[in-house]
Amino acid sequence: FKRPSNHCYFTKNQKKSRATANHVAEETFGAIPHSFVFHRGQIGKNVGQLILDVRRVMEPYTAESLKVRKKNVLKDFVAIAGPLGVTHFMIFRKTAGFINMRLARLPKGPMLHFRVQKYSLVKDVVSSLKKHRMHEEQFTHHPLLILNNFGSDGMHVKLMATMFQNMFPSINVHKVSLNNIKRCVLLNYNPETQEIEFRHYSLKVVPVGMSRGVKKLMQEKFPNMSKFEDISELMMKGANLSESEAEQDGEHNITELPQVYSGRGNMASQQSAVRLTEIGPRMTLQLIKIQEGMGEGNVLYHTMISKTEEEIQEILIRKEAQLKEKEGRRKKQEQDVAQKKEKREENKKKSLEGIKRKHAEAEAEEDSEVEDPGMQDGQTAAVESDDEVEYYRQAVGQEPDEDMFPSTKKRHGSERTHGPAKKRKLSTGKPFRKDRDTKSPKRNGNKTFGGQKNKDKSFKSKGPKGKPSFKKGAGAKQGFKQRKGKG
Repeated sequence: FKRPSNHCYFTKNQKKSRATANHVAEETFGAIPHSFVFHRGQIGKNVGQLILDVRRVMEPYTAESLKVRKKNVLKDFVAIAGPLGVTHFMIFRKTAGFINMRLARLPKGPMLHFRVQKYSLVKDVVSSLKKHRMHEEQFTHHPLLILNNFGSDGMHVKLMATMFQNMFPSINVHKVSLNNIKRCVLLNYNPETQEIEFRHYSLKVVPVGMSRGVKKLMQEKFPNMSKFEDISELMMKGANLSESEAEQDGEHNITELPQVYSGRGNMASQQSAVRLTEIGPRMTLQLIKIQEGMGEGNVLYHTMISKTEEEIQEILIRKEAQLKEKEGRRKKQEQDVAQKKEKREENKKKSLEGIKRKHAEAEAEEDSEVEDPGMQDGQTAAVESDDEVEYYRQAVGQEPDEDMFPSTKKRHGSERTHGPAKKRKLSTGKPFRKDRDTKSPKRNGNKTFGGQKNKDKSFKSKGPKGKPSFKKGAGAKQGFKQRKGKG
C-alpha cells in the first residue's frame, strides 16, 4: 500500500503549531489599521488617477479594487467598514475651484478637512527621473512613516500628527526586520505657510568605503569591460558609470546597519548609505477645519474662522435645541407610522370580513335553488301528489276533492309559511316565452291569440283525417272506471 504523493500529512504537534501561528497572524492582522480611499461626487480623470496612486501608497492594508457607485452614500461605507476592520477613510472630492481631501477616523471621528493645493501623479514623477527604482516587491510591506516639524505648538498640529501616525502600522524597533522596509512616506509640516508636503520614496541601501568600480563588480549585472585593457582601469577610474551610480554619499545618509540588509556588501555593524528615490505621488495639503464625528459634529478648529467663548456657547445651545427638535420629529414620525399601520390592518380585516360575507351570501343563494336536505321526503311526496292531481284532472275533467290528496295541501301551506320561493330556471334549449311570442308568426290574420274569438271554443287537437283524438265527457269517465276496475 502506497500513500498518494500529492497529499501532505502532518503530525499532531505540527497541526497545533500551525493553528497557533494562524491565530497569531489573524490577531496581528486585525490590530493593523486598514483604510478605504475613494471619492464622492463627480471627479475628473486626473483626480481618479490620483486616488489610484494614493491606494498604491497605502498598500497592502487598503482596498485596492474598491468600487464606488453613484447611489452609494457615506453610511454605506461606514456600515461595511466594521466587519472588514477598516479604521480610516481618505475621501477625495472635486469642486469648481478646489480639490478637497477628508481624513476620517472610524467609527466616531474626528474628521480632518484638507485642501489639495498642488499634486503630481506617479507617472509625472517617474518621467522626470533619469532612473527610477520601483518594483512589485516593494508593495508587499507597508511603508515607513516619517513626520517632520510636527512638534510645534497647537492642538490641531498634534491632532494631525496623531491621525497620520495611526493610519500606518506601528513599528517595534527591537523586532522589526530591515529587509521589510522598502518604502517610506514623508510628511513635512511648514509652520509659516501651514502646509504639509506629502512625499513617497523608494528606499535603497548600499555599502560605503569602497570605490565605484568595486560596487559595480558586486552588482548582479557584470559591467562591460570590452574597452578596458586591464581590470585595474575599472577599479581605479570607474569608467562608464552613470550619474545615478556615481551618486555622492555623505554624513546626511550614511549609517551603521544593526542587521544584515539585502544587497551585496550590506553587512551588520558596517556603514552603509541610505538612498531615497521618489516614486510619487506628491501632494501639498492645507488643513481647513477639524470636525467631530463623521462630518456631522461640532467644528473643533477652523483655519479661517475664529470664535469667542460666548459664540461657541451659543452654537452649542442652538445645536442642542436642534437635536431635541429632531428627536421630537422622529418620535412623532414613529407614532404616525404606527397609526397608519394599525389603520391598514383594520381596513384589511374589514375587507376580509366583507369578502367572507359575500361568499356566504352567494352560497346561500345557490343552496336556495337546490332541494332542502331536511325536507327531501316531504318534497318528493309533494311532487308525486302533483303528478296524481294532474293525471286525475286530465282523466276525469274536474278538480279532485281536498281530502283525496292531502300531501298537496301540506306542501302549499309549508311553501307559504316557511319555504323560500324557488327561482324559475331557464332551459338553455328553449327560448324565453317573450321571445317566442315575439318571433312566432301571426295565425290566420288574427291579431289576438286566445282572445274573444277563441274564448268559448274548446281546444281540439287534430288527428288523422281531421277527427278529434280526445274528447271530454261520459266516454272518458267510463274508460276511467274500467281501468280502475281492472286495477
